Amino acid sequence: MKNILLLAHDDIGQEARFQAALDVTRAVNGHLKCLDVLSLCISPIDVAEGSSLVLDFARKAEVENKKRLLERLNSEDVSWEWDDRCGFIASALTDAADLADLIVVNRRLDEYPIPDMDRVVGEVLVKSNTPVLAVPADSHGFQAAGPALVAWDGSSPAAAALTAAVPLLKLASSVIILEIEDGSIESPAEEAAFYLSRHDVHPEIVQEKTYNKKASDLVLAHANSGRFTYLVMGGFGHLRLVEALFGGVTQSVLNHSPIPVFLAH
Repeated sequence: MKNILLLAHDDIGQEARFQAALDVTRAVNGHLKCLDVLSLCISPIDVAEGSSLVLDFARKAEVENKKRLLERLNSEDVSWEWDDRCGFIASALTDAADLADLIVVNRRLDEYPIPDMDRVVGEVLVKSNTPVLAVPADSHGFQAAGPALVAWDGSSPAAAALTAAVPLLKLASSVIILEIEDGSIESPAEEAAFYLSRHDVHPEIVQEKTYNKKASDLVLAHANSGRFTYLVMGGFGHLRLVEALFGGVTQSVLNHSPIPVFLAH
């Protein structure tokens, strides 16, 4: 994990993304690529006011935003580059993801629906097959050296997340594998632990039964415990449309996790 792709866009979640991306880049001694997207996502209100005027305003805002971030990047101790693009955020990130090892975005922007980070995460994750670090809009950096939580159901997305997160898990002070026993485990947590042990990561396994609880509630209970600095899990193991209609662990975590979430599909 050396190539970190960051969404640079003037919105309320940018500072959290920026700090997390810097922390990850330093932790893995990597290279940061900032993708500044002039978004073409225009609301009905914008159309009524005149889309060309709104686009001009957005362009000026992004120019100022770029100026501010470049000044800050010049004082940071990381290798970095800048790429300007115009288009839809999810598509721009997906197009730029081919040579990225990790994409840093927000999990959700509460009380501010544009850009729709919830949708961006899902689309980028599924279409690019590049892991995503989704951070809360109010988070402050990324603690790679802290305790990590791995949500495990034995699925292919869970395995993809686990293997992709190894460079970060090797830096963690401790790793807990949380296995939710609901009768559908495809591969036991012990196999995930054996895999990590061969990378010199020695996790503890915690098993919980769902009983009458949702798997998402159990995962979020651990995420809210204050014991972990980030969560690793597979993303959208079921069809995204099904999860959107009926809910799912991924959707619930993206909506409510208080800690950064490392996702792979």
